[in-house]
Amino acid sequence: VQLQASGGGLVQAGGSLRLSCAASGRTFSSYAMGWFRQAPGKEREFVAVISRNSDVTYYSDSVKGRFTISRDNAKNTVFLQMNSLKPEDTAVYYCAATLSYITSKITVSDFDSWGQGTQVTVSS
Repeated sequence: VQLQASGGGLVQAGGSLRLSCAASGRTFSSYAMGWFRQAPGKEREFVAVISRNSDVTYYSDSVKGRFTISRDNAKNTVFLQMNSLKPEDTAVYYCAATLSYITSKITVSDFDSWGQGTQVTVSS
């Protein structure tokens, strides 16, 4: 599956952004979908993941209660609604797909396909 992330930008602290990730192919609903982020000089870190039929979601502690992951299988798209943004949320955000069963311990290495990333910058 090929992935294309969009929706990043510059926002003030406390603001909101909605990221989208469009997937190609007819098997989107076979994949669990995740969002990761990478700040300069840091390793890529897990943000959120959603199961194939949206019945299970997991979030990192740093975004829980502020970010919401969702998907529309009819439109081959996964979303990340980001509210109450903080300067420490500044990073390049990547969407990713996996055929693996998801758990709260899912990591970068569990994902098979990656989008190109979209920059999110939160000013203080």
